[in-house]
Amino acid sequence: MARLVASRTADKPPAPASRGENGKHDTILRAAVTVFARNGYFNSKVSDVAREAGVADGTVYLYFKNKDDLLFSIITEMLDSFIVHVRTAIAPLSSPLAQLREIARLHLEMLGRDRDLAVVFEVEIRHSTKFMEEFSTKKLSEYLDLIQQVIEAGQRAGEFRPDINPRIATKVFFGALDEMVTNWILSRRGKPLAAAVEPVLDILLHGFVPHPASVAASPTKE
Repeated sequence: MARLVASRTADKPPAPASRGENGKHDTILRAAVTVFARNGYFNSKVSDVAREAGVADGTVYLYFKNKDDLLFSIITEMLDSFIVHVRTAIAPLSSPLAQLREIARLHLEMLGRDRDLAVVFEVEIRHSTKFMEEFSTKKLSEYLDLIQQVIEAGQRAGEFRPDINPRIATKVFFGALDEMVTNWILSRRGKPLAAAVEPVLDILLHGFVPHPASVAASPTKE
């Protein structure tokens, strides 16, 4: 998992230890991902995370307030890092369609490389309505805004239909990727998650109705 970087201020414990100190901050977060994915968030304890990380229980509290802070840090820092990566990757692409395809590829590749992280992102954070509300307001909205900006740019460029609601289109796009990740987690078939990018985009961009050319080329039933 890429190094998780984010700023957390007022809700941190007093005089927290430096993140760079022996890499313990990242080691603890990586351990939390493993433990939450294996045991489930509600069945996990801070002591389980400490044991997985190879540190004392008290060391965890030098970096994180409690178990909730661990979960929130996993998601926020992952998304912070991912959004920066996405912005960098799509910046050289002039076509909004190419940008949207790249976002889909990066989304599925990131979670497809780390099943434990995918489980935490897709399953564990959704058990708490309060957490989901806070997460959606603070972090997920930033990612959705980025997708919507690309869709709106595509509408202005004539690459996407101008009559569609970009906010709804954004949620449909994210929802499709989200469901593919969930299905991949449950199926355990080992097929690369990123292989779903083109089929998903084909359905999103072209829908279910056959193209006129496809209808004309289809064999006539006798």
